[in-house]
Amino acid sequence: MCTKSIGHKQLISQCLSVLPTEFFSSPLLNYEYDKLSVDALMKVFVAAQLDKWESYDDMEEKLRANPGFCESIALSSISGSQLSRRINALPTEYAQQLFQRVVHIIQDMTKGHKGINKAVGRLKIIDSTHLKLPPALCDWAFVTKGWNVVKMHTRIVVVSEDISYPDKIIPSTGNVGDVETGELLVEENDATYLMDRGYPSKKNVTAWVDKGIDFVVRITKKITATPIERYECQHPSVLIDAKVQCSYSKEPLRLIEFTDETDTLYRLLTTRWDLPAEQVMDLYRHRWIIETFFKWVKQHLRLVKIWSTKPQGMWNQMFLALAAYGLALILQLQMKTKKKLWQFLRLMRTYMYKPYDAFTEALFRRKSKTTRG
Repeated sequence: MCTKSIGHKQLISQCLSVLPTEFFSSPLLNYEYDKLSVDALMKVFVAAQLDKWESYDDMEEKLRANPGFCESIALSSISGSQLSRRINALPTEYAQQLFQRVVHIIQDMTKGHKGINKAVGRLKIIDSTHLKLPPALCDWAFVTKGWNVVKMHTRIVVVSEDISYPDKIIPSTGNVGDVETGELLVEENDATYLMDRGYPSKKNVTAWVDKGIDFVVRITKKITATPIERYECQHPSVLIDAKVQCSYSKEPLRLIEFTDETDTLYRLLTTRWDLPAEQVMDLYRHRWIIETFFKWVKQHLRLVKIWSTKPQGMWNQMFLALAAYGLALILQLQMKTKKKLWQFLRLMRTYMYKPYDAFTEALFRRKSKTTRG
């Protein structure tokens, strides 16, 4: 396709053409679907995330109002009820594969990034967030009275101060503890893993040490750590920096205790012997990145307002929401814009059904001069 025709294409169609969905257009996967192929189905729901379509009726209206987009995904017509049935029946491994393919593109685009800084390198931050479900419709997600939830156990890769992305999630019901996913999310010694108090256990820490994993993990006050050797540290917030023996591991680990500006005590176990105590302390504070990520996807994508009350539909919503996040990041990286990801997505929404050229012109438009004072 020539550059001119790409420029006149609707932004939404051009963006979704970047999604690696070729595998899902196979006739073997679509022999029973006349109207909407698997790849087109996933593109519709990624579009719903990017443009924050509010309901199945909203999806139906948006599709009907945008025949150019429907033509780009070979969709003649579809109803909201059909979309509901299809997303609940979509095998979750397909949505997961799409997310993983998006992750591979981001990994390739960011392979030259060295991490937060040269000394620290890349970080992988692990945590979970929950999505509340209606109790009357989701008894399968029951945790306690009035609290029916699913969890998204997430690993975020931080490749620089400005770029981070999720590269793995484990969907579960709300009664699955974080500690149970520790061994599934901490896999390779290719980064320093940051984790909160929900993840360490004797089994997990022993496995991480055996694999040579670099980690910084917070532990509770109840965990006894016997000092073997103490290290000097002049930082006023650091109370203890020592080699210790604790119940989590037969091998000695490093314990750093410090207080923050509210006098809250933090106890960190780590295998990063090479960093000064104050740098480990600052390193742990990067955990805010994953909290910011959870807030971002809940506010700016269609994740909190659920599409489905069935398990398979919920898992599909999680994977497709993160595929949408990854797609927005890919486009931001491709265009080398200085705009933050939210600013970039907001502009995408403004120009979603306009020509691609109009979007790029707006993206790189210079601000007009303003008067002083």
